[in-house]
Amino acid sequence: MALTSDDFAAIWLTLKLASVTTAILLVIGTPIALWLSRTRSWLRGPIGAIVALPLVLPPTVIGFYLLLMMGPNGFLGQFTQWLGLGTLTFSFTGLVIGSVIYSMPFVVQPLQNAFSAIGQRPLEVAATLRAGPWDTFFSVTMPLARPGFVTAAILGFAHTVGEFGVVLMIGGNIPDKTRVVSVQIYDHVEALEYAQAHWLAGAMLIFSFLVLLALYSSRKTRAGWS
Repeated sequence: MALTSDDFAAIWLTLKLASVTTAILLVIGTPIALWLSRTRSWLRGPIGAIVALPLVLPPTVIGFYLLLMMGPNGFLGQFTQWLGLGTLTFSFTGLVIGSVIYSMPFVVQPLQNAFSAIGQRPLEVAATLRAGPWDTFFSVTMPLARPGFVTAAILGFAHTVGEFGVVLMIGGNIPDKTRVVSVQIYDHVEALEYAQAHWLAGAMLIFSFLVLLALYSSRKTRAGWS
């Protein structure tokens, strides 16, 4: 039994969600990681803990509070309704917001480690050459932190693909709108359609293995170069 049109729709929506989420996380996660790697402020601990919360909190807890926040009585839900946009729950935009929050540590932490590993010496050399902050970042920091960006993108994308609890709490199970692969597998199992569940679950298993293989292979290659 092959994949159905609903399965392909769920796969497409999942890939779209993971791509958008990863792009957003790289944009907003980079300055956060850069700040965490260099600051000596007392806020470093609390902010670092907030970023890492999804690592220890159950996805349903995050999804529950996001559901309240984006719902009709939440402050974000009331704001979007005031703008005439309705609520963000049970929408693709809501899924993106939840995914960004849930996958945040998988992007920020590799970037933070990469920025910390650079040290101050290259930055000091750039400063002596009169390079400005932006020039230093794009010409020195980003090239040296490239392995961290690759790791962050891979982990952020893969983690978003595997989400279940958060997306189910926020988005529900709306075909072509919020039904991602993990929810589709759950539906197949609930309906005792184990053959269909095997197809999708097997595809997820192969995808996860290939992602980890690419990640570890790239690390081994970089270690060989160094």
